[in-house]
Amino acid sequence: MRAWLRLRAAWWLMLALGLLPLGWLAWGALTDQLGVNPAETLIRATGDWTLRLLCLTLVITPLRVMCGWPELLRFRRLLGLLTFHYASLHVLCYTGFDMGFVWADIVHDIPKRPFVLVGTLAFVLLCALAVTSWNGAIRRMGARKWQTLHRSVYAIAVLAIVHFWWMRTGKHNFAEVWVYGLILGALLAWRVLNRIKRR
Repeated sequence: MRAWLRLRAAWWLMLALGLLPLGWLAWGALTDQLGVNPAETLIRATGDWTLRLLCLTLVITPLRVMCGWPELLRFRRLLGLLTFHYASLHVLCYTGFDMGFVWADIVHDIPKRPFVLVGTLAFVLLCALAVTSWNGAIRRMGARKWQTLHRSVYAIAVLAIVHFWWMRTGKHNFAEVWVYGLILGALLAWRVLNRIKRR
């Protein structure tokens, strides 16, 4: 019983920590503390937090395997949904601040700018994972089909890095891209090596 309570407390703590950046951004917007270009700050910050949470989501399995902590699986879905939450805010900021919710312009902009196209593909895949994240989806789809679909998180990780890299090409600033790329590359490489080892 105590172990269950500790896990529940840890789950709520992780949720609260995951929502803290949103609270900071909301407070900054209300108090005009987001700099000279609040819209750009919001777009960048929500994108950054999407990548950070994606990294945390993907680190759960290696930690669980290497440390022998099966309880960590309880947090993977939460982190995945938080990733989707910030990705949705990122898309909302783009459609609202960048494009003014003019859907005809948005549809024209997606294929026109490669980084927007790649980001859109990543978000569509992320939507599919979010919609099927509940237990009933596993029963309805079957475990094998569900697992196959949710392995697309690796494609999402690659698309997210490409999106970030393409976005930074105009400013020739790739330092952060390399950091996230190396982290996600290491996490994906671990999965490949672990699968080879189990054969």
